[in-house]
Amino acid sequence: MKQSNLFTKTFKETPKDEVSLNAQLLIRGGFVDKTGAGIYTFLPLGLRVLNKIENIVREEMNNIEAQEVLMPSLLPKDNWEKTGRWNVPEMYRIKDENLGLGWTHEEIITPLMKKNILSSRDLPRYVYQIQSKFRNEPRAKSGILRGREFLMKDLYSFHNNEESLNEYYERVKKAYERIYERCGLKGKTYLTLAGGGTFSSSSHEFQMITSAGEDIIYICKKCGMAINKEVFDKRCECGGKEFIEEKAIEVGNIFKLGSKYSEIFDLKDENGKNLIMGCYGIGISRLMGAIVEVFNDDKGIIWPETVAPFSVHLISLDGGDASIKAKADEIYSILQNSNLEVLYDNRDDKTAGEKLNDCDLMGIPLRVVISAKTLKEESVEIKKRNEEKTTLVKIKDLKNEI
Repeated sequence: MKQSNLFTKTFKETPKDEVSLNAQLLIRGGFVDKTGAGIYTFLPLGLRVLNKIENIVREEMNNIEAQEVLMPSLLPKDNWEKTGRWNVPEMYRIKDENLGLGWTHEEIITPLMKKNILSSRDLPRYVYQIQSKFRNEPRAKSGILRGREFLMKDLYSFHNNEESLNEYYERVKKAYERIYERCGLKGKTYLTLAGGGTFSSSSHEFQMITSAGEDIIYICKKCGMAINKEVFDKRCECGGKEFIEEKAIEVGNIFKLGSKYSEIFDLKDENGKNLIMGCYGIGISRLMGAIVEVFNDDKGIIWPETVAPFSVHLISLDGGDASIKAKADEIYSILQNSNLEVLYDNRDDKTAGEKLNDCDLMGIPLRVVISAKTLKEESVEIKKRNEEKTTLVKIKDLKNEI
């Protein structure tokens, strides 16, 4: 993409109405635009990041045999009255129409599966969606970490025995670990024991360590598993007794729902036994915000390579010199033809300093600069966003070097 064609702008000043770092940097870098409290438009750069995270999640869900659907966001009142959740504070309700906006989907997926699970031969089944959710969030001050509208992956599993549920639960754990590793969060995200609410005695979260965290977790020195402060009276599964206290952001959770919803919606096998369910969530837009909270410096965002909007930020410091501009255009074509994702800063109305500052703010992993100085050496200057070192590389070797 040529940056001159990008309709969005960057901003030097920090938005005065944003207290969270992720929102400040994403707005300044031209990734999102604030529409209202907890409501954001994802701009072209931000949508590219969101899509990359979404595709990683989708690939890992497909790898554990989950089937993707897309359920509605506009939900009839009836099913929610059956579960007693029509009047929960999280739900936006359209009272005159007896409709609500979906903040979770157990009330929709369970009746759907009742139509399609007719006997034990149809079990187990795993169904997920990636869809916008709506929650009446009173604390919408954390940017895209805690939005009123947000993108979420929710997976539901259906079983006729505990052994089957437990087996799939472990498969999901491993899939989640792969997702966080692929998003650049290996060593920063911990499986965390948490409360189970009304469903079971416990559940598991995936917590990412950051000073901006909303939760306190205790990491076991013996096994590396963590325990949420809210259930720290429980012992670690390995028996360890020494812990490290950390602040963290929840970036995923998994629950064993038991038979709560299958009982309400009469979801049974051919022997009249209530099916048992699991629920597994990842806030995709939340994960994007969490990545920004972890990967940044005083200049801007530092995107991990796997989720960055582009792989290379090519910058032409031509100063109006047609020969430099022509060579930059040529390099842009070479990189594009090598199937690299390139953002090409070919803007004529920006100074060298403005271009380099924007590059740092946007956080694309590799910067490639061509100028009169580098062209004299038939070279370009390359620099990784997470390093200070710059290197001159011959133009003829650039493709292989990258």
